[in-house]
Amino acid sequence: MGFPCAFPRRAAAWAGLRGLRGLRNGLAAQAGPAPGPRGGRALRAASSSSSRLQRVVLTSQRYRVRRLPFSRLAGGDLAFFQGLMPGRVVTDPQELEACNVDWLRSVRGCSKLMLKPQTTAEVSEVLRYCSERNLAVNPQGGNTGLVGGSVPVFDEIILSTALMNRIISFDKVSGILVCQAGCVLEKLMEYLEEQGFVMPLDLGAKGSCHIGGNVATNAGGLRLLRYGSLRGTVLGLEVVLADGSALDCLASLRKDNTGYDLKQLFIGSEGTLGVITAVSILCPQKPKAVNLAFLGCQSFAKVLETFTTCRAMLGEILSAYEFMDEKCMELVEKHLKLSNPVTGSPFYVLIETSGSNSTHDEEKLNSFLEQAMTSGLVSDGTVATDDKKIKELWSLRERITEALTHDGCVYKYDISLPVGKLYDLVTDMRARLGPSAKNVVGYGHLGDGNLHLNITADSYSHSLLDAIEPFVYEWTARYSGSISAEHGLGFKKKQFIQYSKTQEAILLMQRFKAMLDPKGILNPYKMLPSSS
Repeated sequence: MGFPCAFPRRAAAWAGLRGLRGLRNGLAAQAGPAPGPRGGRALRAASSSSSRLQRVVLTSQRYRVRRLPFSRLAGGDLAFFQGLMPGRVVTDPQELEACNVDWLRSVRGCSKLMLKPQTTAEVSEVLRYCSERNLAVNPQGGNTGLVGGSVPVFDEIILSTALMNRIISFDKVSGILVCQAGCVLEKLMEYLEEQGFVMPLDLGAKGSCHIGGNVATNAGGLRLLRYGSLRGTVLGLEVVLADGSALDCLASLRKDNTGYDLKQLFIGSEGTLGVITAVSILCPQKPKAVNLAFLGCQSFAKVLETFTTCRAMLGEILSAYEFMDEKCMELVEKHLKLSNPVTGSPFYVLIETSGSNSTHDEEKLNSFLEQAMTSGLVSDGTVATDDKKIKELWSLRERITEALTHDGCVYKYDISLPVGKLYDLVTDMRARLGPSAKNVVGYGHLGDGNLHLNITADSYSHSLLDAIEPFVYEWTARYSGSISAEHGLGFKKKQFIQYSKTQEAILLMQRFKAMLDPKGILNPYKMLPSSS
């Protein structure tokens, strides 16, 4: 079955397809059913069998980490926690297995205890006790992180926010949502959609990730181009500090210039300064008209020029601009059996528009598409306007991460660079690694200058890792980029922070850590290099 409403390859033929009416059904049904959320799918797989999980090497062994002098669990500790939250203290090894392994199955801890508080008061009691006993704590949300920040390195107590999933309030006039940190992003999206609003962020892991974890890692996602980062949309936080004291900065105000903006300390802190227990976030109204275009480009230069043209012609209705190379599409087709409606291009772009007037938006998109085709920027493409087909097109982009996990061991890099240099890193890495890598692919949020560089191999290899690192970070630093655009530093990248931050900045961060968590019990071994 073909794509009868895909863009014609010649400008002359395009001229006969004025408007988007003929493109409404551009995505054929052959793409298959809409997939489940990336995170939910992965976590179900991760909890399948004990023997499979055992094949993940312990983080402490693979990376030769030495355990810090924290206390070890004793019988009296279990008795305290069971008295505090009866029925929500997990010691069963099988239940703990999935929580000890990250979604990528690349790091594994050996925690023997998981706590599931329901209230801020319980989190406060847990941390007060752990501070007194010098017990290390690993805060954990949906466990969808990609840099090893969400699972223990040794036997840290896992503090899960899974049961802190209550929506506290929503103001339809202001669009301000207040909720507990364990609310799953997709559940919040569904709730807000019923109210005529949307969350200001959207991630492939939305079916599993928690809003507290999103804030703690300052997650970017697919629509940062339109709505900005969480540093702007999060209005307030409630946080429990390492000593158990609760910090109530849960404001619901757009403007508040009274003193330091303390919430910014915890946004992106990856659970190392405090445990986020509640979030106040500004939510935009749901767009009345959404269109999605999936286009093929013959070079990365044309991808860049298409973005420049797109931004100029679509203006205020542009909500996402994603790019992916042909290798990404090959993996999605091979491993997930999805169908690419636009074949034969080295690069693909996905453009989303969101607005309040469908006629106005279609006219603007139609003008842009005609310009892109007649100028030779785009060689082929298709458009979707109904929800089902929009989801199917988005799945080609959102499920790339999932496809990569089926291709072998994945080395993931989340880089921010000047847009013009974005794909040069992929090209240079392919040339450097040659046949030692199975695949080297690039995709990401081009509108934000964010590249996801992924390298696959049949199995983990120290020699391959040595060929990648620190070369990838040196290359990024050479062009004044960031070694972590949105995934955070976690365990895997903490030792490379100097490629993006000055020594003075790192020392100041370590001073903040020492002040707020003097015993270092919160998410140890993560985010910051050892102060020594």
